[in-house]
Amino acid sequence: MTRIRHRFALRAATAVVAIGALAGTLAGCAAGSTPSAPADIPAAGTDDGSTLTLWTRAPLERQAKLLVEAYNASHQNKVDLTVVPNDDYVAKVGAAAGSGGLPDLFAADIVYVPNWVQQGLFQDITAQVDGLSYKSSINKGHLSAGTMDGKEHVLPFVLDLSMLMWNKELFKEAGLDPEKAPETLAEFAAAAKAVQGLNKPGVSGTSTGLNCGGCLVFTWFPSVWASGQQVLSDDGKSSLLAGDAAKDVYATWKDLYSSGAVAPGSADETGATWVAGFQEGKVGVMPFPATLLSGLSFDAGVAGIPGVKGGASTFVGGDGIGVSKDSKKAAQAWNFLSWLMSEDAQVGVLAKDGNAVSRSDLAENQYASKDPRLVTINKVAGQGETPVALNFQQAFNAPGSPWLSLVRNAVIQGTSSVDADNDAITSVLGQ
Repeated sequence: MTRIRHRFALRAATAVVAIGALAGTLAGCAAGSTPSAPADIPAAGTDDGSTLTLWTRAPLERQAKLLVEAYNASHQNKVDLTVVPNDDYVAKVGAAAGSGGLPDLFAADIVYVPNWVQQGLFQDITAQVDGLSYKSSINKGHLSAGTMDGKEHVLPFVLDLSMLMWNKELFKEAGLDPEKAPETLAEFAAAAKAVQGLNKPGVSGTSTGLNCGGCLVFTWFPSVWASGQQVLSDDGKSSLLAGDAAKDVYATWKDLYSSGAVAPGSADETGATWVAGFQEGKVGVMPFPATLLSGLSFDAGVAGIPGVKGGASTFVGGDGIGVSKDSKKAAQAWNFLSWLMSEDAQVGVLAKDGNAVSRSDLAENQYASKDPRLVTINKVAGQGETPVALNFQQAFNAPGSPWLSLVRNAVIQGTSSVDADNDAITSVLGQ
């Protein structure tokens, strides 16, 4: 559990320094140019007994090890996996990129991917991806994050989704239907207030991280998308977070905060323990990481995060993976990637372990079907989005980011500065 609890805090703490260091390291590289994998690579790649190197971040160690073990056991090629501490990963990638020492394959937090694609760290694998018969079912958020000038560079490695979850026991005690999901933003707020009204010591209606930019984009953006609106312009250079749906989100949370339905400490929560209250059964309902469902000791309901008037969406986070610019084994690396997208890997490895699949056509697989909540997670994944912006980290995840200022002003301070704060986000995105 610790790896997920700390992830957003670690992102925020290292993002600005790391991105700056990476840009500096790559100043002498051909930033913006992306080498192409050979066009004559077989559809399934080459499995000839080669050894491939793969790097991943520590938060995905479990999934990465399961995937690599399964691939190595069924292929002549062998993958040598290196797991890097989360807060060291960007610096390690930057140093390796500058010296031509990147591994054959490496995974990247999906919000870093656009920047790294622009820097030319991944090979163009458009021809190979377009050749997959099931391409239309692959998670679109991850594909779009790795697409530049119409060329594709990454596939989904492991998905991390935000879902609305509720404690069924607390719902029942509060007189709510434990089997019915809140279907609108107002219903979510009403449910949180109902649980708060129980006045149980240590129990709160809802919880969030009001000093954690990553937590807030992960859990609040989906309500905007579910309402049919966007959070960013298509080019990722303008913030649209002063729209009607976004303002309704802020107003809803301001009301919850003012009424005392938000867990104590949320105002200062930087991400280190933002999920702890729900995990301990002390929070009624909140947007929550899908990856933590299997670790809950109580019966939790699961649904997509609702919009103002209904609908459902999710923030499709996690990591994308691609062939590095330095790999001389693109055909063999594609053999791993094509297998990664196969039913054997998506269902036989990831779904079997309780993870979301990256293909919508495999949502109702044999393992997910044993728990309707997992089917829900897989289906909502296809309705979610991944925001794409080169300066995403600086605008949203960094300590003191303009996004954090907007939320804190609107929710805690109750000021009417949303429009001006939104302009500040745009200023950073456009740099």
